[in-house]
Amino acid sequence: MIDLKKVRENIEGYKAICKNKGKNIDVEAIIAKDDERKNLQKQIDDLKFQQKKFGEEKKYDEAKALKTEIQAKEETYQTIVEDLNKELLKMPNTSIHPDAPIGKNDTENVVIKTIGEPIKFSFEAKDHMELMKKHDMVDVERGVKLAGARSYFLKGDGMMLEQAILQYTLKKLVAKGFTPMNVPNIVNPEALQGTGYFPGGEEDAYWLERDNQWLIGTSEIPVTAYHMDEVLSEDELPKRYCGYSACYRREAGTYGKDTAGLYRVHQFMKVEQVVILPEDIAMSDEFHRQILQNAMEIIDDIKVPYRVLQLCTGDMAIGKYNSQDLECWMPSRDGYGETHSVTSFLDFQARRLNLRYRDKEGKIKYCYTMNNTAIATPRFLIAVIENYQQADGSIKVPEVLVPYMGKEFITTGK
Repeated sequence: MIDLKKVRENIEGYKAICKNKGKNIDVEAIIAKDDERKNLQKQIDDLKFQQKKFGEEKKYDEAKALKTEIQAKEETYQTIVEDLNKELLKMPNTSIHPDAPIGKNDTENVVIKTIGEPIKFSFEAKDHMELMKKHDMVDVERGVKLAGARSYFLKGDGMMLEQAILQYTLKKLVAKGFTPMNVPNIVNPEALQGTGYFPGGEEDAYWLERDNQWLIGTSEIPVTAYHMDEVLSEDELPKRYCGYSACYRREAGTYGKDTAGLYRVHQFMKVEQVVILPEDIAMSDEFHRQILQNAMEIIDDIKVPYRVLQLCTGDMAIGKYNSQDLECWMPSRDGYGETHSVTSFLDFQARRLNLRYRDKEGKIKYCYTMNNTAIATPRFLIAVIENYQQADGSIKVPEVLVPYMGKEFITTGK
């Protein structure tokens, strides 16, 4: 839950945050509901004090009468808390980074850096599906036959290239001090609510109805929730994890969009950076830069043209404090396609997860969290395969991936 104390300190400022994020939040009504909760809590406390006093005076009938009144008020209090919590879960972060421009949607995001020039082929270039089918790297038809639309098999060099990219990424992050984690793909709803995906993201997630559990859309969810309901020591912060997992998304609301190829699929693989920090804005900004730089270095190493976008307020989900996207050049799209994102949350996720730490003075505080897509496939495969295609139809293997592939070119198949 957000910190209503911060909201109360600057109600007009918080209203501006809601407006800039495109969220219609009745802030005054929520404050009034919280006031009602506080007043009722005081009434209950006063009645319990009086009840205890009657007991000490052996006025048992009066104490018994108060018990009934207390129970009725506690039931009302519980209803108010439940209603209030539902509203609090919909409220945006109490802060927005000063670098985030005010804007309505993704059309107002700002390109802040472009790295590399889009390649100009001296031959008629093919898209990733043509190339992958030529070399027997993918089978969409049988994927659709077995699992429906947006499904696929990666096979042969397709599967090996994906693993090369994932393993290269993991090795690089481990060398930078990240602890790798192979995470549960099925989680309880509390993990999704705690990380900010619920409420609001239910339609895009796969629900295992019999067990009331959900498939994850990113390893950010289990990794960030790893220390849920714990009190860490400041001495053990920051914690740096890289989660490795399959990810599952229904892609609700994208009917008819990006239906061809592997750009938008229901299942994919990802390596996610997650950092858990103490309550320190300067440290948060520094680690945000670091994990963004880590992702950029991976793309730099593989040598694919890309650009960095600063997300505007209207394109940031309710929990985001600061966020950038990385988009790689994809020749078949004649443009850039989103492949990575990096986001800082301050204490937004930690409050919902009850993720806290004890500082050096012994005070309990909420942690700060952030995450970044270090790599996601098969979307990143599109950029690699299309940018590295050769005139004869072969695919050159990026130099840093050759040791993982055991070859310099993909030439097998038809």
